[in-house]
This record gives sequence, C-alpha cells and structure tokens, in this order.
Amino acid sequence: MNLVLLLPAALAALAALALPLLVHLARRQQERPTVFAALRWLRAQPRPRRRVRFDEWPLLLVRLLLVALVALLLAQPALLGVEDARPRLLVVPGVDEAAIREARERSGDDVDARWLATGFPDLDLPAPVDTSATASLLREFDASLPAAAPLAVVVPDTLDGADAARLRLAREVDWRIVAAPSPRRETARLAPPVLAIRHDAAHRGDVRFLRAAALAWQVDEAGVTADADEAAGQEPPTAQAGADGAPRGRRTVDVSVEADTDVPADAQVLAWLHAGEVPADVLGWVERGGQLLLPQDATAPASSAAAAVWRDAESRPLVNASALGNGRVLQFVRPLRPAAMPALVEPNFAAELRDLLQPPPAPTRVAAPDYAPDTGAVAAPAPARELHVWLALAIALLALVERWLATSRRRRAVA
Repeated sequence: MNLVLLLPAALAALAALALPLLVHLARRQQERPTVFAALRWLRAQPRPRRRVRFDEWPLLLVRLLLVALVALLLAQPALLGVEDARPRLLVVPGVDEAAIREARERSGDDVDARWLATGFPDLDLPAPVDTSATASLLREFDASLPAAAPLAVVVPDTLDGADAARLRLAREVDWRIVAAPSPRRETARLAPPVLAIRHDAAHRGDVRFLRAAALAWQVDEAGVTADADEAAGQEPPTAQAGADGAPRGRRTVDVSVEADTDVPADAQVLAWLHAGEVPADVLGWVERGGQLLLPQDATAPASSAAAAVWRDAESRPLVNASALGNGRVLQFVRPLRPAAMPALVEPNFAAELRDLLQPPPAPTRVAAPDYAPDTGAVAAPAPARELHVWLALAIALLALVERWLATSRRRRAVA
C-alpha cells in the first residue's frame, strides 16, 4: 500500500503557512510602558534587543496544521494497492429464490451479491427486467474487480444477452447453471429498407427483379406484423394496395421507375440502373449515409477498395461493396439476367438482397453450458483510493478546534 499524490503541484499552497505566523506576530500581546514621576529624572538605559516571540502556541500549531491539510487536500492524496478481495456473486435475473439462497449460503456471509444488470443493483432489491446485455455487463464487472477477488455467476440454463464474441475474463469464474430458463426475448427485425429505383431504357428489363424483391419485403413485413398482433390477441391490419395494384403494408416501399436523380426523402437504398458515370447529386446523397445499388455496366465512384459481399453457391462473387463517405456503394458484377445470374430467380433472392442491404441482428440466446467464460483477459489495475473525504472531515474538526481556541475565555481575559 503506497501513498501517492494525484496533483503534487498543489503542494505549492504550503507557502500559505506563513499567514498564521504573520498573524500571530502582528497580534501578539505588547507591553505598554508607563512613566512614573519618581523615574523621570533617571538616565535612559539602552533598551534590550527584541526577540521574535510567538504567543498562544496551541492556537498557532492548530492553524499551521489546518493550512497544511488544506494544501494536502488540493494535492489529492490517494492510496495504491488497497483492494477489496471479498468474493462476488452475480445472479442473472430470472433465477428463482431457492437457487439464490443456495448460492448465497455456498458463497459465505462476506459475499458481495448483486444482480447481473445495468448498475449491478444489490441482490436484496427487486430483480431487474432488462437482461439484454448480459455478456457486456459481465465483462464490465470483471474489469472493475481486483485481481484477487473471486467471482461466482449464477445463470439459467438458457441465457439471453450473449454476443458474437466468446466470453474471456481476467479470472476463473465459478459458472453455476440452474434449471431456470431465461424468459424468451424475441429479437425485433427492423422494417424493410425503402427502395427507390431509377433506370434508363437499356435497363428497363432489370427493374422487375428488384421491384419484385421490394414487394416481397412488404409481404413479409405484413405477415410478421399479423403474427405478432394475433399473438397479442389483436386483429391484424389489412394490407392496402398501392397505385400499381401491389399489396402495401404499414410501410410503403418506393419502387417508382423514373429516370431523374431525385431521391425520396424516406429512401435508404437507391438502385441507379444507368450505364456510365453516376451523377454528382446522387453521390452526394450516398456520402450523407445512403446505399447505392449499381448495375454491372455503371462506373463506380472512386472510393475504398471494393470487396465481395454476396457470392453464389459456387462461391463466385455476385455483388461488390465499398464505402463512400458515410454511405455504401454496392455493384452487381454480372448483368441482371437469369442466364448470367441465376440467383435472380431463386426463391431466396429477396431475402438475400434484404440481408445484404440490412443485415439481420445477431442472435443473443445461447445455452449457458456452451457460454462458460474462458480466462486470459488482462486484469485492470486497482484504482487508487482517494482520501479526500477523510481529509475534509479532519479539516472540519480542526476548524472547530481553532475556533474554540480563538474564542476561549482565557484568551479573551488576556486580551
């Protein structure tokens, strides 16, 4: 355990120690000579030399110590190497009371028991509801613990809140699995992207494949919404037909076929089916965060290196992607013809295209035995324990003592 100063430059305030000394010299009791008649004819004797003398030593020492503590408080003293090595117990919300009591008895009376939830509330508080970030919360708690503190985690046999990375912590974890499946949490899928199509005469035949995919997204969204409403006991909404006779759900997908460069305000994807250069205003829209879908014969703008993001069953590239500002440019590497690109007429074309433009969320539900954490993470050093609270209390106590000494009855009598 070492004492350190987080702001040692503040020790310059120790120069204020001269103030109490000057005050005591200026206000010390002075002797006033009185002239007697019988002594007025005596020859004046030389006065003895004055010596520096301090009165009221207790009061002076208290004031000096008070100034020194204030300077030390400004320097922010702290202790290094102070670790709370008590065992920790984390419980995932959803575990029953019997399993929690057993875990506490097994960990001992000195255990620090908390819920594995945001803020890590005490286990005696009601169980939190949100368990959507179990993995990241466990990493956060592990990083804040001293290296010597043991950690036990009680989890249900089916765990929610996992992520794609394997759990790797800085210590061996007592991974306790109980037969209490976590409440099922459905992963919500975003509404399908709004697609706008602009084409020239040479690409008129290519429009039908993208338009059919966009309409399929609408049908899928209406079906999912209907299933959710039926499960909730509500009547599902009726799909509405657009001006072109295609069914429309709650979200209208723009599939207009125009050759201008106007992009609808709600569009997230623009299919620019034109050969040659892409107009500057379209590129500006992409740089602000849009996604641009180009045919094979379009000239892709100069941007970062393109990489294949969609391949066929033989692992041959179908679409390359590159970044442009805050957006993305995707380009087909084959003509949009079934003979050159058989994926256009496959049943999963619409789903594959949507996953390309709007990747699905990663699954977060996992079997707890398969998600037991590994070791190998670097333990964070224990933070310094600051002493400002104790110093503030000492300063307040000394201030009271200084006032008592400065206003005491004996001092008033002397004055």
